[in-house]
Amino acid sequence: MDVFEAIQQRFSVRRYKDQPVEAEKLERVLEAARLAPSASNRQEWRFVVVTDAEVRQKLMAAAGGQGFVGQAPVVIAACAQTDEHVMPCGLMCYPIDVAIALEHIALQAVEEGLGTCWVGAFDAKAVKEILGIPEEIRVVQLMPLGYPDDQPGAKHRLALEQIVSYEKWGQ
Repeated sequence: MDVFEAIQQRFSVRRYKDQPVEAEKLERVLEAARLAPSASNRQEWRFVVVTDAEVRQKLMAAAGGQGFVGQAPVVIAACAQTDEHVMPCGLMCYPIDVAIALEHIALQAVEEGLGTCWVGAFDAKAVKEILGIPEEIRVVQLMPLGYPDDQPGAKHRLALEQIVSYEKWGQ
């Protein structure tokens, strides 16, 4: 599979098979995140990998009862150990850098026959408490990971002409 195929095949998985993720596949997925680029090579991302069923149920509750969070055999809590650095463009580094690392995870997961879902609807304070994450660490996203028991729906995407301008805005 090439990268473009992985991009085309990736979808938000909200049903997972009751099948553990092999350690070597999980390690490759995490290694993909480790290799992601970051602003000034800060590498602020940190990950808590949760496989314990009881803890995953607690994370599901912290995510507003989204059942697939507890159903997935792995939940990755994507965090940032950050100095709150702001880039010259005015944006903070850590949310962007963690997002890049998570998309590396999502694409490698497709290569491994696994699926993921970006979860931003969660109580960060509850997640910190459940996982023992220190106060100064930011919880950015939760990402369930496992074998899909789901089929991708039709993806609605705007046409390229609607999202791309050349040389100047609107052209």
